[in-house]
Amino acid sequence: MLDVARLTPELADAWRANVSALRAQLDWTESVLVVREHRSGASLFAAAAQDQLLTATEVNELAWLRLVAEPGDWRVPLSPGHPNPFDAESALRTLLLLAKEESKPAAMRLQSDAKDHQVAVVWDDEDISLGMGEGSAIWRLDSLPDEVPWPSLCDVPSALVTGSNGKTTTVRLVSAMLIASGRAAGFNCTDGIFVGGERVERGDYSGPAGARRVLRDARVRAAVLETARGGILRRGLAVRRVDAAIVTNISPDHFGEYGIHDLSDLAEAKLVVARALDSDGTLVLNADDVLLLSKAKKIDARIAWFALDDANPKLLAHRAAGGETCGIENGRLRLHVDGRTHDMGEVRAMPLSLEGAATYNLHNLAGAALLASRLGVAPDVIAAVCNRFGSGRGDNPGRMERWDIGGVRVLVDYAHNPEGLDGLLRVADSLRQSSGGRLGLLLGQAGNRDDDAIRELARIAASWKPARVVLKDIEGYMRGRQPGEVPLILRDELLASGLPEGTLQLVLPEIEAAQALIAWANPGDVLALPVHSFAARDALATWLDSRTNP
Repeated sequence: MLDVARLTPELADAWRANVSALRAQLDWTESVLVVREHRSGASLFAAAAQDQLLTATEVNELAWLRLVAEPGDWRVPLSPGHPNPFDAESALRTLLLLAKEESKPAAMRLQSDAKDHQVAVVWDDEDISLGMGEGSAIWRLDSLPDEVPWPSLCDVPSALVTGSNGKTTTVRLVSAMLIASGRAAGFNCTDGIFVGGERVERGDYSGPAGARRVLRDARVRAAVLETARGGILRRGLAVRRVDAAIVTNISPDHFGEYGIHDLSDLAEAKLVVARALDSDGTLVLNADDVLLLSKAKKIDARIAWFALDDANPKLLAHRAAGGETCGIENGRLRLHVDGRTHDMGEVRAMPLSLEGAATYNLHNLAGAALLASRLGVAPDVIAAVCNRFGSGRGDNPGRMERWDIGGVRVLVDYAHNPEGLDGLLRVADSLRQSSGGRLGLLLGQAGNRDDDAIRELARIAASWKPARVVLKDIEGYMRGRQPGEVPLILRDELLASGLPEGTLQLVLPEIEAAQALIAWANPGDVLALPVHSFAARDALATWLDSRTNP
């Protein structure tokens, strides 16, 4: 993929012609070429063989530079190793050398054989693996076997999890259900890589690298792979065939990156997971999301639907047609699969629901129940996990963790976009109304969001009328912004939205900001603390534990 700032129909046609000519010179087969125009320009796509992807990016860029570059233009990268757009003979020599160096014919034959044997193939820059989990084997790309042990290779049940909010909670829920059913589940998420409930690596592994680690772990008997938007757009999917996938929801976030400028663009990116479904695989979708309802009409896959209301028209129609659904009826979660209705229990008694106040977790519970059922987990096991998961902080760290500090209720969560923050504050305000106290908020945002997105977060915060907002930077997420830059944008919008200046406090270090908010609070107050970096979350949890009421 190549992003360009301007494109005319004539330039698009000329780029296609240039790419086709260069591919012919490299003896490559013809490829589908795609031009996707968007608000900030256009993205130019050209498919390539798995072992020629890097060379293909050079072909793509060279085809474009030959149209727009001028000799002496300082913006043209004429560094060694890149083809020269002003010297056709030299450029071809460079491309031929790159293609030869990158070529992996033995690995390509292995990939073709794996397709015949119906086992997964996972590539990276150094290794190739066949099969999944306990049925996998891995080799260095420069040291492939003469004989492949095909009888011992197989895939394990697998699922992709994506969406704007709720991915990590859903991954953890489904993995807990698989473990409870007797299978060692592996999963990757924004918190790391986990096998059998134990973390084996910490960090944000919500992309292809994390998925590869899970799929290559011989202990794994089922894989649940968090699949974030950024990884999809940068590197695609780590695996080409899975048994099930879920899109939890679509809400505004990360606009302006990789040509994604609106909700429709974002939905299309996340729905790429449907392309990895096996022929009898299932896509689990949120029927309370209007955009997903619309996009689903064009998806050629088996779909299962979930919603808060079991009488949602989409769920009713889907069940009448023999489809699977999950929703809430008379306060109880109902799972409809394989022609039968299963009672999962009272939702207010499920720890994740916070007595029904955390409606977004009700969505997560319903979606996870459907996804787990499609991976072969029995309904009674799903129900048991729904009724205990979240009772301990270790079940879902960083997501709606709760402390009581001298009568002050503290909620620590990962809420990182307007919808997530709105859900967190809805829960906090419900608790505040019960206690009669005040609402306090810790507020910051990652620096890679544009100013409009940052202001929208502030507007959501202001709509709940918090009595105190402490504004912070997010350590490790500055992403080109100056210290204090994002908090000042938030402050201006909070004031414009009607919050009194006296309710706002600026404390840039994240832990100090949280401590300042807690110092302000009185018994009965409820504090919402979105915290994102690992270091800050660990330090805050340790500090809160030291002050928790016995």
